[in-house]
Amino acid sequence: MSGAEKEVALLELPEPSSPGPGQILVAVEAAGVGPWDELLNGGSWDVGLRPPAALGVEGAGRVLAVGAGVTRFAEGDRVLAHEAPLPGGSGFWAERVLINADHAAACPPGLDAVHAAALPVNGLTAWQALEKLDLSRGQRLLITNGGGATGALAIQLAAAKDIEVTATASAGAAERLLGLGATEVVDYRDPNWPERARGGFDAALIIATGTAGAALPLVRDGGRLCSLTSDAPPAERGITSGDLYVEPNAAQLVQLAEQAAAGTLKQAPEALPLSEGPAAFARVVAGRAGGKKIVLTQG
Repeated sequence: MSGAEKEVALLELPEPSSPGPGQILVAVEAAGVGPWDELLNGGSWDVGLRPPAALGVEGAGRVLAVGAGVTRFAEGDRVLAHEAPLPGGSGFWAERVLINADHAAACPPGLDAVHAAALPVNGLTAWQALEKLDLSRGQRLLITNGGGATGALAIQLAAAKDIEVTATASAGAAERLLGLGATEVVDYRDPNWPERARGGFDAALIIATGTAGAALPLVRDGGRLCSLTSDAPPAERGITSGDLYVEPNAAQLVQLAEQAAAGTLKQAPEALPLSEGPAAFARVVAGRAGGKKIVLTQG
C-alpha cells in the first residue's frame, strides 16, 4: 500500500530483499495506523520509502529470516517494532517488512498481534516524553488530548509513578481516563478549560495541536513543557520548553510490551483488515478515529 499526493491505494509490491547484516525479515501480522502516516505519505517525514512502497512504521509479526550477526532473534520468533527509517524502503502495511533487529522487541506470549502492533509509536512517544519531563512522585502533570492513544498510555505510565495527572479530553472520555489513573479530566470543549485545570503544574505534555500556548501559563516557574505537535512555545519564566520526536528503542519497547501483556498497561485498539487500509488512513488523518488506535491485520 503506497501513498502518492495523499492518495492511498492497495498495490502489488515487490518482495523485500533478504535481510542484510543486523536485519530481520518479518511476516507482518498486524500494523498500526497513526496521524504520522500522513507525514510519510506527503514526504515531510522522510523514512526512506522507495515507491511503490507500503506506509506504516510500526507493527508486529513473526521473524522469517535473520541477517548476519543477529543473535537476539531466530526464525519463528514473535516481535514488535517501531522502525524509522525503513531499511527496506517499505513499511509495515504489507505482508513482509525488513527492519533492523536492534529496534525490535520480543513479543510476550500474553500479547496478541493486534495489541502488540498498537503499542510501538504511541507507547514509545509517551515513555520518551515522560522521560524528558522527568517528574517525581506527587508532582502534577497536565496532558492535553488525554483521550487519544498516546495520551491514554501517558496517563497510565505517569499514574504508575504516582504523578498527579490532569488531562483534557471530551466529557465522554472522562470516566475512562479516570479509570486509567487520571486525577482530573477537563472538557477541552469548554473555552475556559485552562482556568478549570488549575495552574501550578510541574510539567505539561502537549498532544493536542494548538494547546501549547494555553498550557504554558499553567506551568509553574522552572517547570517543563514537552510538545508532540511541533509547536513548543519559546521558554519563559525558567520553563524548559521543547518538541519531541519519537525514536525507535527496543529496550523501552520490551518494558512496554511486558506491561501490556500483564494487563497493567491497557489499550483498546480497533482491528480492521489490511484491505480497509485506505479507508482507515482517511479516518485517522481526518481525526475521525474517535480516540481509538486503528490496527490493520492480515487476512
